[in-house]
Amino acid sequence: MPVFEVRGVSQRYGGTPPVTALESIDLAVGEGEFVVLLGPSGCGKSTLLELLAGLQEPTEGDVLLDGAPISGPDRRVGVAFQDASLFPWRTLQQNVEVGLEFRGVPAGERRRRSRTQLEAVGLAGFEGKYPHQLSGGMRQRAGIARALVSDPEVLLMDEPFGAVDHLTRITLQEELLELWERHRRTVVFVTHDVGEAVFLADRIVLLSPRPGRIFREFSIDEPRPRTRGDRGLLDREAEVYAALHELDRIAELEEVAR
Repeated sequence: MPVFEVRGVSQRYGGTPPVTALESIDLAVGEGEFVVLLGPSGCGKSTLLELLAGLQEPTEGDVLLDGAPISGPDRRVGVAFQDASLFPWRTLQQNVEVGLEFRGVPAGERRRRSRTQLEAVGLAGFEGKYPHQLSGGMRQRAGIARALVSDPEVLLMDEPFGAVDHLTRITLQEELLELWERHRRTVVFVTHDVGEAVFLADRIVLLSPRPGRIFREFSIDEPRPRTRGDRGLLDREAEVYAALHELDRIAELEEVAR
């Protein structure tokens, strides 16, 4: 049984005129799979991720987690966003513990689990620092630690490295893969960066411009660990770029037809 199943999902928002963000989405995500949602801005990538996270309900269709309908946020699912959204008045450790605190986990257990996750993301020794004392990359690592501290089965990530510089982004990608290799959690990752998608993914799901539909899927079967600049990865990037150019041509023709 897939971890996630999306069956005939469309998502519309009211207004004049109404906006269709997603249309007729069918998608299955397997256990331990690293799936990347790729596409241009406004194609519904984040909307689809929020449906998986239980933060929205679909207008049409069904979204299932382990075979059961998703009715809201679930402890089995951890979420990391582009903005780590750390509370400025709380230390790094207190920020990572916040979800456990809301659940009533005892203080000693919270400290143990938060310190374990901070060490896992390379932030051991920074437990008492405040967000303004950290670099952008360190804040993103803290956001990932907070998503993982409840030991979720699934990690959903919405452009988590989009706000950091290029070199930091490369480092964070490699650290994320190390964490993934260690625990093999199911990951669904949103990006608009083709190189990032190819480097990280087992499978890329390419969405068309609004309304978002699944235009094409790519299985990235290059061996791991991967090396940047490897010929196989560059060839896969070229395939994805060709599909994006095809999407652009289709959009132009549709615009002319209107």
